[in-house]
Amino acid sequence: MTIADNLNKIRASLPTGVQLVAVSKTKSNEEIMEAYRAGQRIFGENKVQELVRKWESLPKDIEWHFIGHLQSNKVKAIAPFISMIHAVDSLKILKTINEEAQHAGRIIPCLLQFHIASEESKFGFLPDEAEELFFMTHLSELLNVAISGVMGMATNTEDVSEINREFSTLYGLFHQLKTGFFQGNDHFREISMGMSHDYLPAIENGSTMVRIGSTIFGERCIAGK
Repeated sequence: MTIADNLNKIRASLPTGVQLVAVSKTKSNEEIMEAYRAGQRIFGENKVQELVRKWESLPKDIEWHFIGHLQSNKVKAIAPFISMIHAVDSLKILKTINEEAQHAGRIIPCLLQFHIASEESKFGFLPDEAEELFFMTHLSELLNVAISGVMGMATNTEDVSEINREFSTLYGLFHQLKTGFFQGNDHFREISMGMSHDYLPAIENGSTMVRIGSTIFGERCIAGK
């Protein structure tokens, strides 16, 4: 099957209101353009240097989402054009994004990443830090970021019940923050969870945004090969 065929199959499985982020990390410009010609406009990358290179050479109506762990010293490079940053996992990085967005004259949508998996290697705020993040800080002063929702990754396991528990946790955190701090805020609406292997249970648990790569592009992992 072609990339376009894969995209059409995935789109057919997505309910209304669920956005598809095509994870194009390590993929060539030619592969991305095949998805683009099939109508895809939102792409996700996790390496700043690769993202900047693609942004410079590919159509400017692409919405680029940064979905990886972001280092503070790399924010400046993407601040002028990034459409959304998914994995904001510390107050420090959020403040840096705000500062660089201010310099770029922009407001950057961001998602707060929560650690919902049993794997210690995952990044993110712990679930019990959700309200403390708002009670103990002055997020309202960060005028150049728009906190648009939450993001999380489930454990890489075949145990569907565990995956469902973890996604349910993130869904609960979203509504905890929505009712506690974002009532009436239309920007705070996204729950980014679900990848190629677990996007269907993610949707069942309330995901509004899925990040799918290998199911679209295949398993090749080195751009240009």
